[in-house]
Amino acid sequence: MPRKIRRKSSGSRKGGGGMLQQLQSLQEEMLKAQDEVTAMVVTSTAGGGAVTATVTGEKRVQAIAIDPEVVDPEDVDMLQDLVVAAVNSGLEQVDEAMAEKMESFTGGIDIPGL
Repeated sequence: MPRKIRRKSSGSRKGGGGMLQQLQSLQEEMLKAQDEVTAMVVTSTAGGGAVTATVTGEKRVQAIAIDPEVVDPEDVDMLQDLVVAAVNSGLEQVDEAMAEKMESFTGGIDIPGL
């Protein structure tokens, strides 16, 4: 005759509700942190301040300022490089701010998409 295996009851299921509340609270905190980063505006420069880029937390370029002294019609490539460098620096600042905010939730584990 086959033996029946009985599983022990884990007791009350009230603990599951507490875990759900903790997860919901964590989710709310994460959304708040994301909103804080999204609301950010960072300014970065290149070429010793020759080009300034203002980037939002939504990774949108809000403004580009170019010092007229660096505008050389004979060297457009340099100006383009400075603009790219300033914009990329601003985007990196946004990424770093988001990573810093999310690190407190993930414990340093790299979770794609966060």
